[in-house]
Amino acid sequence: MNATLRALLDDGISSVRDLLPIVVVIAIFELFIVKAPIEGLGSLLIGTALVLLGLTFFVFGLRVALFPIGETLAHSLAGKGSVFWLLTFAFVLGFGTTVAEPALIAVAGEASRVAADAGVIETAEESMRRYAFSLRMTVALAVGIALILGVARIIANWSLPKMIIGGYILVVLVTTVAPDEIVGIAYDSGGVTTSTVTVPLVTALGIGLASSLKGRNAMTDGFGLIAFASLTPILFVLVFGVVTQWI
Repeated sequence: MNATLRALLDDGISSVRDLLPIVVVIAIFELFIVKAPIEGLGSLLIGTALVLLGLTFFVFGLRVALFPIGETLAHSLAGKGSVFWLLTFAFVLGFGTTVAEPALIAVAGEASRVAADAGVIETAEESMRRYAFSLRMTVALAVGIALILGVARIIANWSLPKMIIGGYILVVLVTTVAPDEIVGIAYDSGGVTTSTVTVPLVTALGIGLASSLKGRNAMTDGFGLIAFASLTPILFVLVFGVVTQWI
């Protein structure tokens, strides 16, 4: 069998294994707890099959495309010895993959309505759009800066635990002065930024960079970028809320 087809089949088997517990749990609750008839069984089965196919092709695409691209770019930029271009690429990668994230767009839109209801901004649609756009740009900027910090950490071999602990201490301090209506949005922003495209590319970037530097270990030094990508949006959105309140 062709190696590509074999790899695709292996990913399909893995997807079935990963989805099976979810299907079993739903089926048990539906049949024995809810005890309600299953409506649209045919559509449900078709949907499950489509999810299985989608997950299979997604995982396959990550392995054959996104991970190699991220690692290759990291190797190439590190090989050129240009820290500036490496940091620039990290920022553009973080900003570009976040600014168009559908989950972030949805959260920003909902946040604008909450802010309008709380009297932070005017209830006019234009004001709400500007607020949502500003929030998206804030989060995207935060992820871009997060990757700059993460790449700089790998290059300079800074302590990851110290940076993460220090960052969360700062988050807690800013939380105490941030307006109540922005706190939940800020903490949720740390989750919506770790999307299905951002995570593989960022992880591959860290692994590729760590493996291309002498004295670095891809396992111990190549990870941690996602932690920064989750932490900095929380801090930036909290500050965004404080500034918006003052304005």
